[in-house]
Amino acid sequence: MHEPRKLYVKSFGCQMNVYDSHRMADTLAREGFVETQDPAAADLVILNTCHIREKAAEKVYSELGRLRKQKQEAGSDTMIAVAGCVAQAEGAEIMRRAPVVDLVVGPQSYHRLPELLAEAKAGKRVVDTEFPAEDKFDHLPAPTRAATRSRGPAAFVTVQEGCDKFCTFCVVPYTRGAEVSRPAAKIMDEAARLVDQGVREITLIGQNVNAFHGAGPDGTSWSLARLMERMAGLDGLARLRYTTSHPRDMSDDLIAAHRDLPQLMPYLHLPVQSGSDRILAAMNRRHGRDAFFAIIDKMRKARPDMALSSDFIVGFPGETEQDFEDTIDLVRRVGFASAYSFKYSPRPGTPAADHEAQVPE
Repeated sequence: MHEPRKLYVKSFGCQMNVYDSHRMADTLAREGFVETQDPAAADLVILNTCHIREKAAEKVYSELGRLRKQKQEAGSDTMIAVAGCVAQAEGAEIMRRAPVVDLVVGPQSYHRLPELLAEAKAGKRVVDTEFPAEDKFDHLPAPTRAATRSRGPAAFVTVQEGCDKFCTFCVVPYTRGAEVSRPAAKIMDEAARLVDQGVREITLIGQNVNAFHGAGPDGTSWSLARLMERMAGLDGLARLRYTTSHPRDMSDDLIAAHRDLPQLMPYLHLPVQSGSDRILAAMNRRHGRDAFFAIIDKMRKARPDMALSSDFIVGFPGETEQDFEDTIDLVRRVGFASAYSFKYSPRPGTPAADHEAQVPE
């Protein structure tokens, strides 16, 4: 009887990476891997990376430096894989900068982990950052009841991936690809199985979750609101959430769902990024501050106890003191429950990174 091999997965960044990490662990469970919280005890370490902000790649390289040292000191033959958006963006450069890495796999290819690991085990240095034709979700095994229970009563379900918005500061369309929605029936099957295994809260996730337009079993395209209305009928599901949304896709039926579905939590994360129309145009957000205020007004009419959060970028190229004051004015007028605020960091390959009017530190 072979001892099970041990797997350590470290997730950086968004909820989608947490979901992806769970699915990688579920895929590798079939290959005899059990999860450990101790990287030193692992036969395989996967760093599931995020590329959304500055120093994301550097964080990964410093983590790889630690792992290399640990591997040398222990004299172990632990395999090391880099997955996720830094893997997609950097590809073979990771192998060049960190020879300790055995495998680089992009976010669209992790369903192929078993065969890629076999190639790496045979001595090949493997880089797979393709956008394969087949849908990875069709090839991923469902988590076992024990795995679901060990992760607690709340779970993520990916409904949509990628983005077609091309905001000038953002790397997501390049690392996650074009916007794709999963079929509604497959999402419903996954949600029903999770609820059957004890999950009581589901967060539907996507890079642009409210742009969801998955094929419905009736042959029509379902909106996110219609999907959640169907999900709310799952016996045992107490709470529903969704993230992250774009103001341009905040449809009236989605706002009405907050009024009509008791399971849908009175919380909305709606990134606005700036309160200045001039900067919003430079960001290619394709909405203005007045459109954002109109959404918030409708949402509060539908659900007066709604808690709102948002993302803000400060110091975007060309931003003036007046642009910044416009953002502060928007913050005061909306009254957010929380916010994620960041200084602008240039992402290589995005239009804003080449803008000549970079704001000095």
